[in-house]
Amino acid sequence: MITCSFYSKALGFCTKIDAFLPQPDRGSPNWTVRTPPGKFPVLYLLHGYTMDETEWTRLSTIGWYIEDYPLVVIMPSVQRSMYVDIGQTHRYWTYLGEELPALVKTFFPISDRREDTFVAGISSGGYGAFKLGLSFPERFAAAASFIGVLNFAQVAQTESRWENDWRFNFGDQARLEGGPHDLFYLARQMAESHGPKTRLYACTGTEDFVYEGNQAFKGLAEALGLEFTFEEGPGEHNWAYVDPMIPRMLDWLGLPPHQE
Repeated sequence: MITCSFYSKALGFCTKIDAFLPQPDRGSPNWTVRTPPGKFPVLYLLHGYTMDETEWTRLSTIGWYIEDYPLVVIMPSVQRSMYVDIGQTHRYWTYLGEELPALVKTFFPISDRREDTFVAGISSGGYGAFKLGLSFPERFAAAASFIGVLNFAQVAQTESRWENDWRFNFGDQARLEGGPHDLFYLARQMAESHGPKTRLYACTGTEDFVYEGNQAFKGLAEALGLEFTFEEGPGEHNWAYVDPMIPRMLDWLGLPPHQE
């Protein structure tokens, strides 16, 4: 695991990522480490609202789950931006969608291939993951959402505790519907395009406040004919539901195991 601090032009200040990198021959009886064969697939893991790049390492057992996979995992921080550009500075969407992928490929041995590039997130990070996957299907083979806020417009109406944050990040609720911040709009755009289509995975607890929005997105994805896998079960909006679902998502990605 590596914590990396660097300057972001899109943000205008230094920021951090946490990253997991495979360690070849970790079990070797000597100190000889062979060079990894080629470049690794990459999974971007996005955090939830009020959290940061440490959420996945602090609150999940992701480190255990990925031990069997030759995979680089990148965990960035977008603060409370809700995965949008905020004015001319604090351009978190530009940072996440354009600058960060270019930078980390200079830091780590990450593959350039679309079929090796994935993104996943929890809560508002699930929204961010689907937003990336639907906005850039030519770059992301798959996107996964854990208890994701897939219908921001609906949640903005029912969760008044964050009203000031919606308005600060999006301007007003009208900007949440029928445009580049609306996952339903982006799903339709991708379905109508002649280019590649990002595979989608979502899971949520049936007692979660985002359940209704997930069901609505499921209906749309199925109507559009998108490759969409949805899992549900008893659970609320917390890590107790999410953590056991992580290996299911990794299996869904279809990555080959480590070759000894």
